[in-house]
Amino acid sequence: MYICTMAEEFLPYHHPVSFLDDQELLHASDDLNELFQGRRSVREFSDRPIPKGVIDNLIKIAASAPSGAHKQPWTFCVVSSAEFKSKIREAAEKEEFTNYNGRMSPEWLKDLEKFGTDWQKDFLTTAPYLIIVFKKSYDVESDGGKAKNYYVNESVGIACGFLLSAIHQLGLVSLTHTPSPMNFLAELLDRPVNEKPFLLIPIGYPSEHATVPNLARKPLGEIMSNYS
Repeated sequence: MYICTMAEEFLPYHHPVSFLDDQELLHASDDLNELFQGRRSVREFSDRPIPKGVIDNLIKIAASAPSGAHKQPWTFCVVSSAEFKSKIREAAEKEEFTNYNGRMSPEWLKDLEKFGTDWQKDFLTTAPYLIIVFKKSYDVESDGGKAKNYYVNESVGIACGFLLSAIHQLGLVSLTHTPSPMNFLAELLDRPVNEKPFLLIPIGYPSEHATVPNLARKPLGEIMSNYS
C-alpha cells in the first residue's frame, strides 16, 4: 500500500490519504463487485435479534455520507418495540391495501408481479429492527427560526445508500419499503414538522426458508457510456 507523503503540507483539519497501487486496487474492486452482486432485497426475515451496538454503528456509517453544505439533513428513527412495529404495520398495510386495490395503475401492478408482493407486510413485525429515515427540509434554530438545508433528497438518498451497503457487508439483509403515502410514520413517531419520511428499512437476518426472485441486472453495456 502506498501512503501519501504530503501530510506535512496539509492544511489544519485535513488528513493524509492512503491508497492502493493499481494491481491491488483492481483485485480489491473485483472482490467488492463480487460481494455486491450478491446484494438482494429480502422480504422474509427471521426474528433473530441483532446487538443494538450493530445498529448504532450502521447509523454512524450512514451519517458519514456527504451532504449539501455538510448540513446532514437526516434523522434515523430506530424501532425495535413490538408495540410500535405493530402500529407501523397496521398503518402501512392500510395504505398498501388501497394501493393494491385501485391506487396503483395496472402497469405498476404488472411490474410487481415478479416479486409476488401484496398489501400484507409481515416483515414489519418480524424483522428485529426497522429504521425509518426522515429528511429534514430545514433545521429549526434555537430561536425558532428556519435554517435552510441544501440538496436534501440527494443527501438523504446517498446516506441510505451507505446504510444499505453497510448492512449487506455485515451479512444482514434489508428491504427498501415505501408505503405511499408515508405521512403516518411522522405521526406515529411524533416527528417535528420539518421532518418528512423518506424510507422505511427493515433490517435483520433472512428467514430459514427465505427466497428472492431470480432477477438479472442490466449488463454494463446498457448502464455505462464511456467518453475516453
